[in-house]
Parts: sequence; structure tokens; C-alpha cells
Amino acid sequence: MNTSRTRFPSDAPAASAAANPRRRNPLDLLMNSGLGKLLRGIGVAPRHDSGESLLEIADALLSLRGRASGPALASAFFDLYEASDLEARQDFLGKVHDLHPADAKAIDKAIAKWAEKPDEASALALNVASKSPSRRLINQLNLAPQGTQRLIGLREDLLAVPKAASTPGLAALDRDLENAFTAWFNAGFLELRRIGWDSSAQLLERIIRYEAVHQIQGWDDLRRRVEPVDRRCYGFFHPQMRDDPLIFVEVALTPQIPGAIHQIIAEERETIAPRDATCAIFYSISNCQVGLKGIPFGNHLIKRVVGLLKEELPHLKTFATLSPVPTFAKWLGKEQAAEAALPGAGDLRQLAARYLVETKGKANQPVDPVARFHLGNGARLEAVHANADLSANGQKQSHGVMVNYLYELADIEANFFALTELGTVATSKAVQTLLEPEPTGKKDKGKKAAKDTVAA
Repeated sequence: MNTSRTRFPSDAPAASAAANPRRRNPLDLLMNSGLGKLLRGIGVAPRHDSGESLLEIADALLSLRGRASGPALASAFFDLYEASDLEARQDFLGKVHDLHPADAKAIDKAIAKWAEKPDEASALALNVASKSPSRRLINQLNLAPQGTQRLIGLREDLLAVPKAASTPGLAALDRDLENAFTAWFNAGFLELRRIGWDSSAQLLERIIRYEAVHQIQGWDDLRRRVEPVDRRCYGFFHPQMRDDPLIFVEVALTPQIPGAIHQIIAEERETIAPRDATCAIFYSISNCQVGLKGIPFGNHLIKRVVGLLKEELPHLKTFATLSPVPTFAKWLGKEQAAEAALPGAGDLRQLAARYLVETKGKANQPVDPVARFHLGNGARLEAVHANADLSANGQKQSHGVMVNYLYELADIEANFFALTELGTVATSKAVQTLLEPEPTGKKDKGKKAAKDTVAA
């Protein structure tokens, strides 16, 4: 298992200690510092086992009556947590929820109070009594310097626990973290910023690292994506994470809807003036924080960017994507015989269209995650292209197939309703044609040719 993850400035002392074996370990340093005196003063004497020590500091945080010591204790917790190895961190995460169960007596008392007098005061008392101790701990830890970002790292460790080792306590802690993040990262609180070549080097480095759809091949490649007048990049940022985006989208301004990614990211291409563009193409959306898995940002980001572009460039008529189909090759491999030859471009387009429109998973929704995202936002499956992504990753995921999803603002609500209520995917006439059965003679001829190919 990979035990590395992003570290924060507070990790620097721990790194120095590791480099110099004569220096004391982080726990010794902590207990002999001013924070150590604070811990001892409230009855906390952490043991040498860092996992157990973390549990004792968590106990102290949950037992606080005032808030004066909260930030210092939360900082002490993270200093020790981030200096511990992954096994100790995950040991703590596996125990903390079970060691702090809900207060059954307090809940029963609050319920009785509500039954006696169902007013605002008793409702508030019931809400307080039923609040998970883990959620209270999360709120306390958020008081630490860079607390929000450090909690994201903590959840990243939790998500890295193998499924076989997961427990009900871990699942409950994850729900508490996800609920907290959903409230803290409400799209209305986030800042939408354009990311350009003049952005900070730290931010640009992160864009290169976080790009998850079409790998950025160094600084020159990044410059081609964010500097030209017909290219845009926008990201959502949290106030506590000024140069660390939560999600970003790359946009190409084009005269028509493209059918291949090289038309957008080629090293040699002709730049056009924004006034000559009629289309805004969203060609890459990357979530940046593993610890924020499950928090919905993408749909809000696209809608905000569409509104921003319409305001800046009112002549734009078309808002669409050029999207991968990351699970198509895996699906096709199951559909075909193991020795079957790869279908030709025309057949690949038909098969991909059938896969995206007809193959359903949970709640009668599309199986492909990218399709589920865009169609779930109310987009329409506009076109299917073969030989559209010739990269190694594109060939591995989808045999080079890419698709366009069209965001027709007037139809978004109707498309969303049809998908969620009826399981019906909105499609263009071009896609509907791909789904129509071929004439019998042509179909039989195609089957015979495929059979001959396999036999050969």
C-alpha cells in the first residue's frame, strides 16, 4: 500500500527528526513542549504508541468545556497524527468512533422532553443530544491551523483502508466526515477563479499534478492550455485553501464541436480570436482532493462557468463536452469473445452508443461514470467519435472512442427528469441513427465478416 500523501507545513519538524536519529520522536517533543504541559494539565499523558496517544488527545478534545484550549489541542493532535505512519493513523481511525458512541441516556432524556413539550427548545436539545461525538470531534479538529485541509488528508487515509479491513465504525466516521464536508464545501461558499499562466507557480504545479483526464506533459503543455486567448481554465477554491483547487475544468473556444482530442491539445494548432468562436468545449474536468470523494462540485462548476462565459462572450451558441468513455473497453471485453478482433470504427461507434444509452446500473442509471455525471446534469448525448483519443490511456479505456455531451440550457430540466424518473437517456438524431438496427442483409454480412476475421 502506498503510505505517502500530501503533507502540510506542520510536518517539517517530523521530517527533520526522521533525518536525524539522535533527535527524539514527535511524541517526546510534543510532551516536552508548551502543548505537552497543556495536555498534562488536563490529565492527558499520551503513551509511546502514537495510535493510543491520538485516542487520548481525541478524548481530551471531546471533554473540553471551554474553547480556549481547542485550537492548541487540535494542532497537537494533527502534529502527532501527521508524524505517525499510515498503520498508526488507520488504527486510530478504526477505533475512535466505536470508543465514542452516542449518549443513549442523553438521547432518551431529550426524547422524553420532546414528548412532554414539543417546542423549539426541546427540538434543539434533541438535536444536540443526538449529534455524533465523532462529528463534534471533527468540528474541534477544524479549529487547528489549516484544519479543513488537514481533515481532508485524514479522510484520504480513511478511504485508503482496504475494503476487507473496513468496519461499521470506519463507515460511520466516514459518513460524519462526508456530512461535515458537504456543509463546509457548499458550492455557494466556494470561489470560482480563472486559472491562467499568470497564476502562482504553486497553483500551476498542482494543475499539472491533478490533471486526471489528459495528462499535462510539463510546463509547455500547460501553457498551451491556459495562456492562449481561445483557451480557459476555471477552478473552485475554498477560502482556507487559496492555492489548492477542489476541482477545475479546462475549456476550448472553437468554431465547431470537435470530434477528437488532438484538435484541442495539439502542440501545433491555429489560435482563433474569441469573437470567432461559437462553441465552448469542456474537455477535461478533474477532481483534486481524494479526501473529498462524494462531495458534488462538478455540476455546480459547469453551470457557473457556462454563466460566466455567456456573460463574457454572449455570441457563444453551443456549450458541449469532448468526453472520454472510461469503462467502454472493459464492457466490450465482456461482451465479445476473448479472441475477437477489435471492431472497426463504424461498429465501435454503434457499440459505444448502445453501451451509453442502453446499459444501466444502479437506479437504472448509465454504468459509465462520465456519462452518469453529464447526463445526470441534464446534458444530451450528442455524438460518438472513433479514433478520437490515440493516447495509450485512451486506447486502454475506450479503444479511442470519445463523445460529445451537449448542454442545451432550455432542455436541461427535461433531460434530467427523463433520466432520473424514467431511465431514458436524451440523445441527438445522430446518436439515434447509431442505435437503429441495420438492414438484415447488411447485418448478416457484417456478422459473417466478423466471424471470418476471428477464424483467421
